Amino acid sequence: MKLLVCVSKVPDTTTKINFTDNDTKFNTDGVQWIMNPTDEWYALVKAMELKEKNGGTVTVVNVGNGENDPIIRKALAIGADDAVRIDAEEKDSFYVAAQIAEFAKDKGYDLILTGKETINYNGFNVGGMLAELLDQPFVTLATSLEVEGEKATLTREIEGGEEKLEVNLPFVVSAQKGMAEARIPNMRGIMAARKKPLEVIPAADVEALTEVKSYDKPKGRGEVTLIDPENVEELVDKLHNEAKAI
Repeated sequence: MKLLVCVSKVPDTTTKINFTDNDTKFNTDGVQWIMNPTDEWYALVKAMELKEKNGGTVTVVNVGNGENDPIIRKALAIGADDAVRIDAEEKDSFYVAAQIAEFAKDKGYDLILTGKETINYNGFNVGGMLAELLDQPFVTLATSLEVEGEKATLTREIEGGEEKLEVNLPFVVSAQKGMAEARIPNMRGIMAARKKPLEVIPAADVEALTEVKSYDKPKGRGEVTLIDPENVEELVDKLHNEAKAI
């Protein structure tokens, strides 16, 4: 099998978020960067499992500058065979998807995997856009995936339950919890990753479709009002007159 895994760089979850330039840009000073967890834990590890079972290769692709290389090297340490970094600043979901599609369109990948979303902007658009640009099926929120020959069997989360389906290769899938168990790179993998190929290619001529006007932090939590469980009248009064919930 020929597998492609899309990984992105995101701030660590402990990062304190701030903005600059009149709240129009994310302040990257002091930010600790990590590989997007759902890309790493589910998409990449599932690709490794499929390779171990069916043979083949796992390539990692990332859109970003040279600061992303440590993230890519971690993916290689986990077990990917090689990596490609498309040398461009991430602009929006369409821009990233179009860059990856331009790279992947003539490479003959059997399966392209992404995480279900990124934790920086909670974006989940790249997988669907990528599938559309490559004219391939797209399966979202997959929790299990097995491949036999040219056919894949998947389980995916839907509203109120789950759905089982079969899809012919090639296709694009977004992976979520349940797809695989996270792996920690061992010393042998870390040493091997230093010698694995990381190709840097120029960006395609693609225009972003969106523009950030300004960022705003979510409002803090309000005060909590405790009401005696025996005092139903007070509860109803506050829900009606203060919260306007009823």
